[in-house]
Amino acid sequence: MTNPACAGPDLPPRHPGASGLFRALGLRIEVAHADRLPADGPVVVAANHQSFLDFAVVGLPGVERGRLVRFMAKESVFRSRLGGPLMRGMHHIPVDRRSGTAAAVLAHRALRAGEVVGVYPEATIGHAFALKDREDLRLGAAHLAIATGAPLVPVAHFGLHRVLTVGGRWSLRRGRWVGVVVGEPLHPLPGESAAGLTGRLHTALAALVEDLLDRYPDAPPDPATAWWWPAHRGGGAPGGAEAHRLDLLSVAHADGTLADNVVAQAKSLTPRRTRR
Repeated sequence: MTNPACAGPDLPPRHPGASGLFRALGLRIEVAHADRLPADGPVVVAANHQSFLDFAVVGLPGVERGRLVRFMAKESVFRSRLGGPLMRGMHHIPVDRRSGTAAAVLAHRALRAGEVVGVYPEATIGHAFALKDREDLRLGAAHLAIATGAPLVPVAHFGLHRVLTVGGRWSLRRGRWVGVVVGEPLHPLPGESAAGLTGRLHTALAALVEDLLDRYPDAPPDPATAWWWPAHRGGGAPGGAEAHRLDLLSVAHADGTLADNVVAQAKSLTPRRTRR
């Protein structure tokens, strides 16, 4: 079977399903600083993860620059009813989390061919709808940048999770605002470790996310009742230990193994009393 990620360099610029969905929902999408994405040469884009449709907006700065982003995503997404046709149609890279060797080879090949590869260092959608802690970020994006010499470009977004996200949350309400902002490229320093570069990436992404929250035009009048607004901003999204517990379970499910130690750790964080 031919891997869709092995398709030739002439990738389709978009999938009609994604653009059609956004038009139908009347999303107000604002992209800032797309010019920070290099116009040519290999690039690793690293983005925060909030919605099952993230890839469609994180790739927009590339569209403005005449470039296409080839995203790495868990292999099961390529088989899903909603996301599968989009991911296969745009020739993204499926990742088997039990053994990511094949995906890494494809990503290296794409970068050495001068393409843009997109990575989600958070791996799974965070239930807090805020950037996960530094120690929870995967090192893959940094490893790719260091191995190929490609700049690591942070891209943050906020708002699309109000359309479709974890916990069975979705809405077809029209006119929601979605902000996307591109950060300055991070170039690997001589001798820099993947952990060190990931630390710089976390700092950059966190600042971009906070900037989007500062200027979000549809901020809730009563934040505590808004499930989608981050807890550190007074919102109703899970925060602290509860968000961490939910994230642990998501990671275990995504890895397809629900390892006993992960489940035990998550259960140990379960609040004794159910919050009303």
